[in-house]
Amino acid sequence: MSESVKSRFLSRKRLFMGGLSLLAGLFVVMIAVLWGDDIMRHNLDPKVPFQTYRPPAEADYRKAEGWYLNPALNGFEVRRNRNHQKVDVFFIHATSFDGGKDWLGPIDDPVASDEVVRNQLPNYAGPFAAMGYIYAPRYRQASLYSQLTQREDAREARQFAYGDINDAFDAFLAQRRNGGGFVIVGVEQGAFLAQRLLKERIMTDETLKSALVAVYLIEALTPADDFAPGQPVPACQQRRQFGCAVAYLSIDNGRPDRALQAQRRAMEWTPTSIMEPLDGKALCVNPLTGGVTDEEVEARHSLGAANATGLEWGTTPALIPRKVSARCRGDILYVSRPSGDSFDVDGSWADSKKVRPYNLFYADLQADIQARWFAWRGAQPH
Repeated sequence: MSESVKSRFLSRKRLFMGGLSLLAGLFVVMIAVLWGDDIMRHNLDPKVPFQTYRPPAEADYRKAEGWYLNPALNGFEVRRNRNHQKVDVFFIHATSFDGGKDWLGPIDDPVASDEVVRNQLPNYAGPFAAMGYIYAPRYRQASLYSQLTQREDAREARQFAYGDINDAFDAFLAQRRNGGGFVIVGVEQGAFLAQRLLKERIMTDETLKSALVAVYLIEALTPADDFAPGQPVPACQQRRQFGCAVAYLSIDNGRPDRALQAQRRAMEWTPTSIMEPLDGKALCVNPLTGGVTDEEVEARHSLGAANATGLEWGTTPALIPRKVSARCRGDILYVSRPSGDSFDVDGSWADSKKVRPYNLFYADLQADIQARWFAWRGAQPH
């Protein structure tokens, strides 16, 4: 074989092998795009029936170790230092435990706990801290996998988690020392558990219902019918209303695929406390106005987005006002995400399925709770 023929043969061979490598790479990318979610969900599936699963140890809510924050137990005696200008806030955190072999997250899992402390408390409990004492229980949360499927085992894991929240709420009522009104805040999984707490404990108890300043069901789809006019706790219509509910699930503009995924996975509590797929519309209260509206609320009305991740508890984050517009369209709050490094999200596939590591409505929620708390206090007999 001549040198020229041999050279052409080798060149064609290299082109052929390069083409095969390119096709293989494209195939891998296609698999990741089309079946990536299914593959990751499969990896997180505990693969054991929940009925035979042994749950981790429960929290003792009489002790500080049972809470992320509890001003009555965490070295701050409210009885001595109480400020009647502040309201007690029962905060239920979102999913932070990925799963794998477990349906439920241990209350002391280091990775899951760090995610709550670094991200969720500063970003989602932080807006309520200026006006409130925050009580944030640890609980045996249902794993991330259980939030991504409607299979029966996953439903049982989520129903199990409610037992811890119910016990923590009893401890909250016994330990809180400021008296008067209180607020409930739930985020994602926490919002779903708060829905049941509201229906079973508060709407059925006139004393608790009259003390409820507001309930915030953040980053979750919540049945609108449960908060219709005339219900014990209606949807909030304007910012100075109290005894009402603020609920929304925010999705970035241009991502209707994520909205569709959320709607397909949405669940609700039946009157017999069983989880079923959401049947009907979800409630959408625009946090930029504090009321139900399907009108576009422009960014100039935004009081301030913030990224408080990693800040020490009690530190006020830098606020970026007039950056976020929001509109309720159907069940979903579509938002424009501000540009900038503070709002760029890096992380694993699992991280992308959890709540954002920033809060687009930080200052808006701060103003919201202040207005409702002042209105509640002003309506009390003196």
